[in-house]
Amino acid sequence: MALVGESENRESLTEEIPEYDRRKEKMVEILQRRDQERQQGVERRKMAKDVIAVKEEKSNFFNTAFSEERVAIEALLESCEGTDRSALNARFEEILQKMQRLQKFVNDSMMFLSAYELRQAQDAVQRLQGMVSEKREECLPKKKFAFKSRKKEGAAPKQTKSVDSPSDKKPSDPVAIEENLCGFSDVDSQMLVRRADEITGKDVLLTRLTNCVVQLLGSPNTLHVKNVTNSKVLCGPVSTSVFIDQSVSCTFAFACQQLRTHNTKDANIYLHVTSRAIVEDCTGVSFAPFNWKYEGIEKDFELAGLDRTKNNWNVIDDFNWLASDHSPNWSILAEESRITDWDKILAP
Repeated sequence: MALVGESENRESLTEEIPEYDRRKEKMVEILQRRDQERQQGVERRKMAKDVIAVKEEKSNFFNTAFSEERVAIEALLESCEGTDRSALNARFEEILQKMQRLQKFVNDSMMFLSAYELRQAQDAVQRLQGMVSEKREECLPKKKFAFKSRKKEGAAPKQTKSVDSPSDKKPSDPVAIEENLCGFSDVDSQMLVRRADEITGKDVLLTRLTNCVVQLLGSPNTLHVKNVTNSKVLCGPVSTSVFIDQSVSCTFAFACQQLRTHNTKDANIYLHVTSRAIVEDCTGVSFAPFNWKYEGIEKDFELAGLDRTKNNWNVIDDFNWLASDHSPNWSILAEESRITDWDKILAP
């Protein structure tokens, strides 16, 4: 009987050994996995620290370089005082080139700048642009002029049209902007066109327009749109920035490096932008990809230096909405609501 008992015990131990080995292997696997996860965690934290350090280094470099370039531009502006007129044009050309490089530097640095740093830099660029315009007007004043038709002597006065007639409104004549700019100002209910030989490489200003359709067929340096109501503005590739301010119920179409939109309500923007577009103090702004075409637009894209393959038309930063969820101030324009036949829009 004792021999039988010992045999059964040996068989029981034989069965328990494989089970013990399996538990041991499982425990080793768990420990190895935990150690691997720990090492991965250490590596992630190290990489995160490296990324933060690189961003801080780039940010410090940007702030230093930006400040130095801004001071240099301000010094050039101050040096305009007392400079003879023949040398002023060259001085302002140098300032313009520095401003373009500074704007490009900001655009190229957007990926590693914080929202606050980016906003501060863009505000500083805008202030500099205002200072340049004021200084140029002060040192090289240009008279404004208007295109007006002369009445023929003895001609009978025109009859007043019905108030209900759509052609009843008498539009203001376009007023030429200062020579260093081009564009339109104080116009109502007109089709307005500027061609490549008029706008390429220049700063375009559109201000106080109502019920107008504007075509800018070329590649301007910058585009400023302010106080425009119930109008359509179509612009070829802009080599630097587009600024929209205080506009209501408009449709815009343009390509640019940077878009900044302020105080604008109920706008549809057909956009090609190579950085992140910015809205501030805006409501009811909708975005769609840029789809306007005209003869020569490919050449204008090359002149502007814009990458056709890089379009962040739906990557929008709202400076009034810092929450992680989507801002209520802008949206994607529904495909069925997008303009596909611009010829109908531009028909007289």
